[in-house]
Amino acid sequence: MRADENLRLDEQLLLFMEQLEALKEKRQKLNSLIEEGWFSIAKARYSMGNKQVSALQYASEMEPLVHVETSLLEAGKAEFKCERNENKAEENKNKTIEDIGAKQTGLRRRVHAKQKEGKEDDQETDGVKTKTESPTPEHRDPLKWFGILVPQNLKQAQSAFKEVITLSAEIASLQSAILATRKEMQVQMKEKLERTEKAQAEIKEE
Repeated sequence: MRADENLRLDEQLLLFMEQLEALKEKRQKLNSLIEEGWFSIAKARYSMGNKQVSALQYASEMEPLVHVETSLLEAGKAEFKCERNENKAEENKNKTIEDIGAKQTGLRRRVHAKQKEGKEDDQETDGVKTKTESPTPEHRDPLKWFGILVPQNLKQAQSAFKEVITLSAEIASLQSAILATRKEMQVQMKEKLERTEKAQAEIKEE
């Protein structure tokens, strides 16, 4: 029994050390990416000018492109995941374009048939066209706030900070796992110590 307890404690200790090592590596990478992002922004400001890369270019209305989802796991662990809306926005955009193209094809047929049906069909065609052109809000790329042709440094800064967001969620999940592992180790150590003290007390009584 004691051998099994010691084995479990050893496994928990090894897992704890591996998690700490992984956390150290991820934090170092996070700091490196943040430095890289700010350095790229500094280069972009140097080439474009300080006033061209500042908060003055921010959009009046901004929507988040990334959402962080939190889920609770067993043993009190929390998992953080980043969900990006950029891909969804691009899919919706392509889908909208395809739908409009298909409807415009239908409109051409109706306009061709309109010559026989008169003005009533023409009004109906215009009504259908109005319905197909309902604009949907799209997530804009923040790089477009600073112009159409932005320097490569600004793109590199955006890429670095995107990775920072994802890495931050991974670090938060790992920290939660480390706390859960440490708590479990403390519980096992406490139980082992209580059993040891109880066994020693029984030996003294004998």
